[in-house]
Amino acid sequence: MVLLNTSALMASEADLAIPDLHKGHFDIFGRQISAFDLLFYGAMMIVGTLGISLYLRWQVASLPAHDSMLKIAEIIFQTCKTYLIQQGKFLLLLFAIIGSAMAYYFVGLKDEPMSTALLVLFFSVVGMAGSYAVAWYGIRINTYANARTAFAALRGEPWDVVSIPLRAGMSIGLFLISLELVMMVIILLYVDRSIVGYCFLGFAIGESLGASALRIAGGIFTKIADIGADLMKIAFNVKEDDPRNPGVIADCTGDNAGDSVGPTADGFETYGVTGVALIAFITLAIPSIQEDLQAKLIVWIFAMRFLMDFMSGLSYFINQAISEAKYRGLKQFNFEAPLTRLIWIASILCIVTSYGMSWLLIRDLTVPGVSTDVTSQLWWQLATIIGCGTLAAVLIPEFTKVFTSSHSKHVEEIVTASREGGASLTILSGLVAGNFSAFWKGMLIAGLMGGAFFVSRHGLDEVMRVQLEPAR
Repeated sequence: MVLLNTSALMASEADLAIPDLHKGHFDIFGRQISAFDLLFYGAMMIVGTLGISLYLRWQVASLPAHDSMLKIAEIIFQTCKTYLIQQGKFLLLLFAIIGSAMAYYFVGLKDEPMSTALLVLFFSVVGMAGSYAVAWYGIRINTYANARTAFAALRGEPWDVVSIPLRAGMSIGLFLISLELVMMVIILLYVDRSIVGYCFLGFAIGESLGASALRIAGGIFTKIADIGADLMKIAFNVKEDDPRNPGVIADCTGDNAGDSVGPTADGFETYGVTGVALIAFITLAIPSIQEDLQAKLIVWIFAMRFLMDFMSGLSYFINQAISEAKYRGLKQFNFEAPLTRLIWIASILCIVTSYGMSWLLIRDLTVPGVSTDVTSQLWWQLATIIGCGTLAAVLIPEFTKVFTSSHSKHVEEIVTASREGGASLTILSGLVAGNFSAFWKGMLIAGLMGGAFFVSRHGLDEVMRVQLEPAR
């Protein structure tokens, strides 16, 4: 019956009723703080992590590099700049087409006023601009880091070869997450509640549009440039990375476009769209008459995001101190170890502190129709479910390394196949390793989801049943 209901079919995120954040209150060590104020204070903290990101960028740009390397890096950046400008023009053309369809939907099909359609289109531009901006940021710091890392390798400093990319990557990650959170908090706090749904809808459409175009185009560009460099190598009988090969700069630009522009914009979009989806779920699963509960859960979600952003930055500095003491001055060490340690430190800090934040904010949740014995357990159940997702972030790379690490037996088998059996056996060996990798990572994800489901069956399911069956 729900599927046959035409009014339900015409509903969208634009119809979300965002609660009044002033109605939700948290008891923080005996002091009452409104959900609105807590969200505002959290945004201030995120502005701080945004500053840390810019500081790390400045550090990378300040590192020494050979003059010739700086010139080459600048040529690569200027080529990347040309690519991004062309992508910007393409995005504007694409938005004109998508925007026309959106305007027709709101004005022609839903009979919304033109002001509503313009609002959605405006925030679509904001979302698209966000994806585009983080792509620019990523390409700029990457070309800074390229020359500095190459110079560190030339000077024979293995730790700097690892440290510089880690610093650049952390800067990009903190920048895109912090920018995303600040933009979403501004919409939640300062846009009229009656149109917040429209704003989030436009924002999600815009960042998805920007990310998909940049991701797909970047992947295609890097492959074309790579193949072009290979063809030039064959045609002129020069090595692929020989400066005389005119395809080298295009190949370097393609690598930056495919491995930086696309993933950076994609990360921005993914983080934003999941945030919009969580807000949509909370407002749909909880009746609008329980505005205080809606407000508390929305702010709790954002508080967890603030916390994890901050802990990720903190984990970088902890890992940096450990790695500096352990690897500085060494000529040989496992390059995978610092990154692996960083992921583990960040995950452990995020999981542990998520329990503390959940206890602080939602330990006293009250849900009409559900006993306090059940609701008093929700804080650790929800934190555990989030922890399962965080564990995936640290365990999936560990499972991947089993099949792709330079010390992996599967990689050794592929090398042996290449040496003994030729191209066909190499391809078959690679397919076997890839299939094993996909199988075990799939089992890992299924296991973590199963664990989260098991936890949800100990009270959370009753809360959801009461919310979805108000007549009960």
